[in-house]
Amino acid sequence: MSASAHILIVDDEPNLRRTVARILQRAGVEVTTASNGKEGLALLSQHIFDMVYMDIRMPDMNGLEALKSIHATYPQLPVILFTGQPDLNSAVSALRHGALDYLEKPLKPETLIERARTTLASLERERRKKELQAQIEALQAELRNLEGGEQTGDAQTGNKVIETGERFFKRGHLTLDLHTRRVNIGGKGPIDLPPTAFDYLLVLARHAPNLVDYQTLVVEAQGYQADMKEAQELTKWHIHHVREAIEPDTEHPTFIINVRGSGYRLVAD
Repeated sequence: MSASAHILIVDDEPNLRRTVARILQRAGVEVTTASNGKEGLALLSQHIFDMVYMDIRMPDMNGLEALKSIHATYPQLPVILFTGQPDLNSAVSALRHGALDYLEKPLKPETLIERARTTLASLERERRKKELQAQIEALQAELRNLEGGEQTGDAQTGNKVIETGERFFKRGHLTLDLHTRRVNIGGKGPIDLPPTAFDYLLVLARHAPNLVDYQTLVVEAQGYQADMKEAQELTKWHIHHVREAIEPDTEHPTFIINVRGSGYRLVAD
């Protein structure tokens, strides 16, 4: 499994939480735990997770209630529920409300690892497919422009803007090298970024210090339209990579600021 994957475990049994966490950590993923549904939802609002393992029977807020909230806010986030008291109605309800799967206790280490591996691999395939599709659409649009003999100072690929003039784009302490696609911060660098993450940072830099909403970020960075929820998920994923590269402390970001429910803005001065 990818070492960059992050899994949230929500269960009110401390021993089970620790055991499941150890199993997944040994399999090579980052793990965060929560003791109840409310704590799990709070963590989801503060961090990016690739999937969730959650008990269905917990005090205060049970797994089904938490699942409904998760699915409403993060519809693409895979959630696998488990319980020590199998109940067909609960299983059907869980799947109906967006759970990816439903496991019975006692949990087997090999099952936990295999479900996580399969789920994460599927997520990565979908992310890569979307990125490739956006790149294909962008290249097709650029080819049409070239064949039509259109020449502009700023080439637009679909809705995705590609800087074509100066090599360096500067905004405050940040300098983006549009040829090598690397970043310098206050003369320190160069810093490498994943290709799509660089595009997101470039969009934020072009609009800085103004807020850029989720859907505009996806359109300008990746070249395609997405609904609000999908755009929010895509943006969170790529901004996570940007922050890992440029923020001194990703828990307390100073460059990329999230305006909850709206989008992000770059503070580079």
